[in-house]
Amino acid sequence: MNEAMREGKDPFQMPAAALAYLGDAVYEIEVRTALVLAGVQKPSVASLRYVTAGAQCQALEKILPVLTEKENDIYHRGRNCVHNMPPKSCTMAEYRRATGLEAVFGYLWLAGEKERLEQLCRIGFAGMGLYGGDDTAAEEQTELGTENTED
Repeated sequence: MNEAMREGKDPFQMPAAALAYLGDAVYEIEVRTALVLAGVQKPSVASLRYVTAGAQCQALEKILPVLTEKENDIYHRGRNCVHNMPPKSCTMAEYRRATGLEAVFGYLWLAGEKERLEQLCRIGFAGMGLYGGDDTAAEEQTELGTENTED
């Protein structure tokens, strides 16, 4: 059982901004973990390739087609929640989309769906070398994710 459920809270019912807040940290942890496990010499520098709103939008393009109905709903809630000014490095549209992705990651974390979280990371970062450049595994994950959306 996950922490949110133990507290009697349904992660799906939580505010999108709260899910995105947590999801930002979860996303960062996933990237940092993959970089450390890959033996990257300067992970703090390398992580910038993956954690910007622009990079999150690139990952999102691969992830969106494999989101379940519930994940897609959370993505839209996160994308549409109230936003402050975006960082100078991205547009408001990129910032909103990145927030939507972060909301999905926050939801999956609270729901205890770590395997699904890792699967979406692998799909999103396919071809970017984050997971040792194993694009074949990422393509297989994409196929699995697509099958999961039919449930």
